[in-house]
Amino acid sequence: MKKVLFFLFVACTRQSSQIEVVEKVDFQILIKQNHELIDVRTPSEFSQGHIENAINIDINSPNFKQLLCEMDKNQTILVYCAVGGRSAKAAKVMRSLGFEKIYDLKGGYRTW
Repeated sequence: MKKVLFFLFVACTRQSSQIEVVEKVDFQILIKQNHELIDVRTPSEFSQGHIENAINIDINSPNFKQLLCEMDKNQTILVYCAVGGRSAKAAKVMRSLGFEKIYDLKGGYRTW
């Protein structure tokens, strides 16, 4: 009985998706693998500079979750913001929506 309860506890607490905060060098390698790249800063910040091929989906936009839901949750997602705070929040939202694998750029665009 104890083994069954332990198994149920582990199975119920296990997160099916993962978020990894990665350094710039690792993020650059991931970008070369053609994963979806999302910049969660404001459109104004995005227009002042962004990583090539990034899609701008402002985390503060009222339709942020809706836009994410239109994406393939099985693909690997690369996410960044200015310094890392908003992208960490966005990654948690993505995880809650069922995205499988999420990489967050440590230090955000300022480290780029």
